[in-house]
This record gives sequence, C-alpha cells and structure tokens, in this order.
Amino acid sequence: MKFLVVGESCRDIFHYGNCTRMCPEAPVPIFNSIETKENGGMAKNVQRNLAALGCEADLYTNRNWKNITKTRFIDVRSNHMFMRLDVNDEQIKRSSLKKINFSIYSGIIISDYNKGFLTEEDVQYISEHHSNTFLDTKKILGDWCSGVRFIKINDEEFQKSKKFINNEMYSKIIVTLGPDGAMHNDIIYSVPAVEIKDPSGAGDTFVAAYAKKFIENENIEDAIGFANSCATQVVQKKGVSTV
Repeated sequence: MKFLVVGESCRDIFHYGNCTRMCPEAPVPIFNSIETKENGGMAKNVQRNLAALGCEADLYTNRNWKNITKTRFIDVRSNHMFMRLDVNDEQIKRSSLKKINFSIYSGIIISDYNKGFLTEEDVQYISEHHSNTFLDTKKILGDWCSGVRFIKINDEEFQKSKKFINNEMYSKIIVTLGPDGAMHNDIIYSVPAVEIKDPSGAGDTFVAAYAKKFIENENIEDAIGFANSCATQVVQKKGVSTV
C-alpha cells in the first residue's frame, strides 16, 4: 500500500524544562530548558504516521520546511505549555502539481494547513486525478472539495463551514471531537477516557490511520474505529508523536 501526502510541512521543536524564579527585569517566568525534542510536523507528520502504520508514503511538500519552525516551551512536570514560537510561517510557497503521477498510489492524503501551499483549485485537481483522495483542511469548505472521497475536519472547522455543506458533501465529512471521538453522518464514535498529555498532531494520526484502514476494506465504521484508537494512543504521549 503506497500513499502520497500533499501539503505544508514544518519542524516541530519541543523544549521541556522548568521555571523556578521570575525574571528580574520583567514580570515573566524564566524558563530553564532541560531537554529538546524535534520532528517533522504538519504534512510530514502524516507521512511519519503512515510509515509507523507500515505504509509506504511519499511526500510532496514545501522545500523550505526545515526553515519553518513551531517551537513549544513546556513544563517538564505538569506538561503545561508556556508559549509557542512560530518562525517563517508565512514563507510557504505555492505548489505545482502537474508533474505528479497520481496513478501509482493507493490513496492521496491532502494535509492542507491553509498556509498558501495549496489553493482550492489544487485540491480539486488532485481529486479529479485520484478517486481515493482524503482531505484534511483548514479552509472553509465549498464546491471545490466535492470530488474528494472523505473530508476530515475538527468540530471548530466544521462549525465554520456548516452553512456551505450540502447533503452530498455531508456524507463525506468525518468530524473529530477530541476526547469525545469522531462523528460521521450524525453518529458519534466514542473513545475511552484517557490522560491527555499532548493533543498536538492527533489529527494527523487520525487521517493517516483512517485512510490506511479504509483502503484496506472500504468499511467506514472500521476505519473510524481504527483512527480513533490510533489518535487515542498518541494523545497519551508527549509532543507530536506517531502510533
């Protein structure tokens, strides 16, 4: 099983440390870094999850992804995040998809963080060239995504797009609900209560796991159940993790 992931990527950096005193020149805590972890984020994290699930996965992303960083400063004991620093987030250039041979892939996952790498026309183009296209997007939904096989969005994104969704599109949408699981066609697929250490990247895990399982047996319920299980695993880990 071979996938192509299309979308923006970055580097996720996590500084774990502690704060034992206040800064003398400003009313802010002093953060002492103890440990630093780093991994590929956004579309690259979808690719990482597919690899962890035993799939071959190519990535079509922005060439400068290593220069785009999301750095979190986190208390090592409580896992409280003090702040996130984003660098070069606005420097993601638009893609050109014309040279991609989509036919060699079992499925296409579009990981669209709406940073300028993909336009609505690009998503439509991809869906026209592969019948098994899975879309995870931050864009407001519309007719431009009507050709994709499934759309994964979270509840906040769903509420923003709700008035633009017709009945046909609604049947393709899977809404992730955080600790409440996921919803498809008004059916809630719940998950067990667990200690959540970090929800970062859980959506990437969900869409990767869903696409893999659906390609295997084309059973929506099984695919959602598997995706829920995988996402539940990663939120119990620190940082942006894979299954």
